[in-house]
Amino acid sequence: MILKRLAAGFTALAMCVALAACNASDSSQSSSTAATPEATPAETAAPAEETPETSSAAALRVAGLKGPTTMGLCNLISDSEGTGEYDFTMYGAADEIVPLLVKGDIDAAAVPANLAATLYQRTEGAVQVACINTLGVLYILEQGDTVQSVADLKGQTILTTGKGTTPEYVLRYVLEQNGLNPDTDVTIEYFNEATEALSQLQAGRGTIAMLPQPFVTSALSQVEGLRVALDMNTEWEAVAGSKLVTGVLVVRKDAIERDPAAFETFMEGYAASVEAANTDLEGTAALCEEYGIVAKAALAQKALPECNIVFETGSEMKTDLTNYFQVLYDADPSSVGGQMPDDAFYYNAEA
Repeated sequence: MILKRLAAGFTALAMCVALAACNASDSSQSSSTAATPEATPAETAAPAEETPETSSAAALRVAGLKGPTTMGLCNLISDSEGTGEYDFTMYGAADEIVPLLVKGDIDAAAVPANLAATLYQRTEGAVQVACINTLGVLYILEQGDTVQSVADLKGQTILTTGKGTTPEYVLRYVLEQNGLNPDTDVTIEYFNEATEALSQLQAGRGTIAMLPQPFVTSALSQVEGLRVALDMNTEWEAVAGSKLVTGVLVVRKDAIERDPAAFETFMEGYAASVEAANTDLEGTAALCEEYGIVAKAALAQKALPECNIVFETGSEMKTDLTNYFQVLYDADPSSVGGQMPDDAFYYNAEA
């Protein structure tokens, strides 16, 4: 069963490390926690084999967020409907997922990469990162034609989101590595959501903004003369020597241990789903709208090629995440949970 609980508003990549509890309920357990009648001594053995904890057929409970981090999952969601293998739930914000994953009310979630690192520290190693599902989705937009390089941002005002979270760290790092002081050479104006920054562009209160997909695609169709000036994924790789990571799949270790073969089957299905997301744009876009991942299929279809949806595992995943986390840690240790994740954090990754 697929539950579509969508919170209002899409946060810019939801790349925060907020760990506040939420009021989201977990209806996925409603059919498995009913009390059983008191048994006689002769009957005690059989019912024990049917509890959720011992059932090998328990569905893998997977949570997703609106936006790019879940777009690669939608084909798997569709293909598995009615099988009972997976229980997918959609959420509007990452902080709704945190307490559910910590308590074990869900098994896996597509979340911002730095949130996965924070969860690893908070749960004392009870979770692992299974794959990278999204690379960089941030772009510098300009209403004009003056910005051809990062150096051209000197003296400019940049409208963006994510103060104190990953977008800020990415922007500041790229500026610094290109010889610009983020505090004196540019003016950065932060907004709570990408829609707010976009409204400023529409109102003519700014000409340069850093936004994520799919808002970039939406902005280009709404603001006359707006263009993509810089791809922050490219700019990051140029100065960091590694990929800019946006989203990952984090999974509880006890869910893997409950049925390792079933989890491997899930991962195979996930890989096929990502492949379809990058080849069948029309079909994937329709599913994105159906499941509430993106508001409109037309927008999703235009944005998909720019969302950098991937399925990266093993040692490649570990290398890219380690390099990415190191930059965030150097900027603010709390952004990755206070310390760098150790080797045990990485599922099926060789040292």
